[in-house]
Amino acid sequence: MAHLTSTAPTGPPPSPTRAGRREWTALGVLMLPLLLVSMDVSVLYFATPAISADLRPSGTQQLWIFDVYGFVLAGLLMTMGSLGDRIGRRRLLLMGAAAFGCASLLAASANSAETLIAARAVLGVGGATLMPSTMGLLRTMFTDPAQRAKAIGLWSGVMTSGIALGSVMSGILVQHFWWGSVFLVNLPAMLLLLLLGPVLLPESRNPEPGRFDWVSVPLSMAAVLPVIYGLKEIPSEGWHPLYVVSVALGLFFAALFVHRQRTTGSPLVPPALLKGRGFAPALVLTLVSAFGMMGSAIFTTQYLQSVLGKSPLSAALWSLLPSVFLSVAAPLTTHLVQRGVHQGHVVAGGFTAMAAGFATLAFTGTDSLWLVLAGAGVLASGLVAIMSQLTDLAMGSAPAERAGTASSLLETGTEFGGALGMAVLGSIGSALYRHEMPATAPAGARQTLGGALATAAHLPDRTGASLLATAREAFTGGMRGAAIAGATVLALAALGAAVALRRIGTGEE
Repeated sequence: MAHLTSTAPTGPPPSPTRAGRREWTALGVLMLPLLLVSMDVSVLYFATPAISADLRPSGTQQLWIFDVYGFVLAGLLMTMGSLGDRIGRRRLLLMGAAAFGCASLLAASANSAETLIAARAVLGVGGATLMPSTMGLLRTMFTDPAQRAKAIGLWSGVMTSGIALGSVMSGILVQHFWWGSVFLVNLPAMLLLLLLGPVLLPESRNPEPGRFDWVSVPLSMAAVLPVIYGLKEIPSEGWHPLYVVSVALGLFFAALFVHRQRTTGSPLVPPALLKGRGFAPALVLTLVSAFGMMGSAIFTTQYLQSVLGKSPLSAALWSLLPSVFLSVAAPLTTHLVQRGVHQGHVVAGGFTAMAAGFATLAFTGTDSLWLVLAGAGVLASGLVAIMSQLTDLAMGSAPAERAGTASSLLETGTEFGGALGMAVLGSIGSALYRHEMPATAPAGARQTLGGALATAAHLPDRTGASLLATAREAFTGGMRGAAIAGATVLALAALGAAVALRRIGTGEE
């Protein structure tokens, strides 16, 4: 009898349940707050002059108004992802939506710089709950691989579009209303989520979460924040010892955090998660893709404004044109995967497209608007293909009970990669700029293009125009050098993706 029991066929495993109208409607509800969270990264770009005139922040306070949102969000991603797995992702999402809405109202009505900084910090807390919770819920709502890939493609497109839309929306709102209106646009979306979320979204959590490791929370923040702070300051301030020490300190705490996860009984980030089939390569390649995107953005935004001389709002509107490429890239990526093209080939193709975008930027002159927009569009297209496939690969390999933690790791990798891209490629561009500027130029003009613009404003017309022409040519030369470096990194990433992912998803071991 035992023999018969052990050899009897069990049949094929049950097919995943396909999502219906309810799940797709729920995805639509999740997309709007996700769009607003990503927009909040750039929503202050054009509101800054009005805020400065109204609240009169000091230089340090103005920096914190800009940066505290991103710092808090990045520092809490891993904590919130793990917390959502424990207490329920829908519950954490709704708590984050309430916090985000209240903080938006506080920011819109702030009458002091300190109040606005505090409100932006709470917005960061809310954003850190919303981002991994949305992906964690998506992972549990869409168990069919094809449907999950399509849903993640939409999720990636919304994330990519939100940052560009944030700057444009802030310019339009500030032009017609007061600066606080840039925060009030969050309220309807969060209210909609609070009303429909309990009805449409299923609750999901880890059934056996273990105890929450509170020691890992400060360790994770101490690992993330100093590194991101140092990397973001290096492009503009140079390799100052303070920023180098900040990065080194963060790496030290990162080592302690990793040791804690490997030795504690209930880790915040289980090491076994990184051993999932394809998860570690997806995490590394996600970091590299963010490296390329943010490394290019630091140049293209300055090029539109400071080289071509466009107003901030005009530059933001022009920067939306590359989004046209996304309307083709996203459905094309989905079509290729559905037709059976291997995910590794799609990712490698995405990195090749990003490398081609950088190569296009390497031919930029001081009057190359359409060339820059085309290069940025090809870059963004490659990014969408990469992010959708890597996210699908990572979330598919992660156990459903760890979906929030897995999503938070990917988001943290994105933050690290973006900061690293700005630091490395920004430093290359800055070094080439200083090399190209003549020694006879004023000291401030020899450091940055912004310094040259400020200096030229106080010089006689002909002298100022000559200085600006030299500085713009030097900046463009630095941009070309950074583009060559970026193209090289991404071409190597394409090769690495083809090798690292070649066996994943094929059924081979």
